[in-house]
Order: sequence, then structure tokens, then C-alpha cells
Amino acid sequence: MDDQLAYGFRTLRDLEESASHRVLDHVWAYIQGGSGDERTLAANLAAFRRRSLKPRVLVDVTALDLSTTVLGRRVRAPFFVAPTAYQGMIHPDGEVAVARAARDAGLLGAFSTLSSRSLEEIAAASGDGVRWFQLYLQPDFTVSKSLVERAERAGYAAIVLTADVPVLGSRDRQAQGGFAIDASVPVGNGADVVPPSRAPLLQGEEFRLRSDAGATWEVLDQLSEATRLPIVVKGILTGPDARRAVDHGARGILVSNHGGRQLDGSPAALDALAEVVASVGGATEVYLDGGVRRGSDVLVALAMGARAVGLGRPVLWALAAGGGAGVAHYFSLLGVELATSMALAGRTNLAAIDASLLGPELP
Repeated sequence: MDDQLAYGFRTLRDLEESASHRVLDHVWAYIQGGSGDERTLAANLAAFRRRSLKPRVLVDVTALDLSTTVLGRRVRAPFFVAPTAYQGMIHPDGEVAVARAARDAGLLGAFSTLSSRSLEEIAAASGDGVRWFQLYLQPDFTVSKSLVERAERAGYAAIVLTADVPVLGSRDRQAQGGFAIDASVPVGNGADVVPPSRAPLLQGEEFRLRSDAGATWEVLDQLSEATRLPIVVKGILTGPDARRAVDHGARGILVSNHGGRQLDGSPAALDALAEVVASVGGATEVYLDGGVRRGSDVLVALAMGARAVGLGRPVLWALAAGGGAGVAHYFSLLGVELATSMALAGRTNLAAIDASLLGPELP
């Protein structure tokens, strides 16, 4: 069968365009949109485009090993499925298809509180694959606690606390595109699970948010009491916040600006990475998401200190373009491209990747 028919795309370069023809306009606005004027969304991409890599020649690169560990669990490559909500709007198989593709590729998959399928269904599809559960704090902490306990029973290997959403950013493109959750696509984890607040409400002379917006660092202590699973804090962009996370027992930090969907004007995730890595001094694993599109992007992030990188929009594009087969094809293409980039840089394994690989910024 022709690759274009099987997967909807042949190369990483045509993935986004192929996906754009496979979903409804309002769903495309959800996938593509950032907050405000989308300056941070653009900055995520621009940050990678500025970086250069120094090729090395006449190195024996006949064998290339992409494998690594995340929180002690071995994976075949240093990239993973970042948690994204409502995948059932994009393809009927949604998170189940993505979980199977990640399992088959030997990759970590992280899945959202706001998944279209239940965390138990996703776990069944993932089988013996490595999976993390992303948590949005709920107004009633007992609901958060219940979700964490369910994830532990279902064999998830870590809890990813999304810390940068006391309220959703001003997502103009979604509003302009008429984005709304299709009633036929339920929130898989139960009717008592709610998304973050959409906007502050004016009450008298103050704007008010729900009770979950009052969470402080002590919530990490509460979660640690509720589960034996390690906690990864997602949404950190500064050294001081990274150190606070470590002080409160975080086993991982995910440097992320929520794909440019939260505070518009916040730095590109890649530009924040060095400060976070330096601030934790190896006390915890550091990951990154936001703007990763090519194998060379993965290589840049690893050279700057990330242990692995998360893939958000590209996984959704692949799901839209070709369902589970599309996601599997995307993982294959990205793996080949990372291996190619490593060979051209004269690096045969991830331990050999360090800052000496980085060249001057490109114009």
C-alpha cells in the first residue's frame, strides 16, 4: 500500500499539512491554537531554529543506540507522548490508539486527566508499556486523590502534576474557531472530573477563581501522601520554581509553557531549559516539551540537558492523518531522523551527547 494512503503522510515535513485536511475546522483550531497573540507559541519553534549543531566526521557510527531510562524505566528513544486532552475528537480510537503505538515503539506515553478514554482503558491498551498519568488538580482534592489512586492501581509509573494552569490562558484562536467539546466525546475519567477554570469571574471588586487555583507547593506533599508513585511537575520555566519542586520531593521536572497555550509572552521552553537544568544540579530528571518537530530538535534539547522530550501537537497530527498507524509511522520517522542526526554529529549513544555538540546561534 502507498505510504500516503496508509499513514496520510510520507515525511515529517508534510505531517502537519496532511493532518489539517483530516479534522473539522474547530478541532484544528484546538490543536493549533495558543494563547493571546501566540508569541510564545511562535517562540517555541523559533528557539529550535536558532540553535545549530556541530557535525563531526570520520567517527565510527555503524551502530547507534537511542535507548535511555526515564525514572528508572527503560525506553527505546528519548522522546515521549506528552499529555494532550480530548484525543477522541481527533480520531475515534483516540488515546487507545496512541497508547498502543507508544507501547509497540517502546516509548513512554503520558495521558491526560481530560482524556476521551478512561485511564483504565488507556492502561489496558498500553499493556506492559511505560505510562504516566497527568493530573489537573480538581476543586475537590478527594477527586484528585481518587484519580491518583486509580492511576497507581492501573500500573502508571508516575504522576505528572500540571502546575501552570490555575486558569486557562486566553485562547483566542479556539474561541474564534468556535471550539467546543463534542457531546459525543465524553471525558473518559468520569463526570466528576472537570477542566481548569476558563476565566476569572468578577465578584464585587475582585476577580475570583475556583478553589484549585489556591494550590501551593504543599500540594506536592499531599500528593506524596496519597501515592507511592514518583511525581513529575510540569509547567516549570524558572530556576527558583525548579528548586522548590525538588525541595518538595519532585522526582522529575517538565520544562514546558503548555505549548504556548498559557501566559503569552512567557519564554520558549528551550530558552528556559538551561536555567532549570543548572538550578537542580542533577537532583532530579529534567524533561522538555514545546516546539519539538524534528530529530535534530531532540538532539538539541538533549545537548542542552534534557533527559527526554515530549511530543504534543505532532502526535495529534499523526493521529489525525492516519489513526494508530499514523502515530506509529510518526514515531518511526522521528526515530530514524534522530539516529541520522546523531550519526552526522558523530554521537553513537545518548551518553555521548553534551553541550559540546552545540554551535553558534543561527541568524
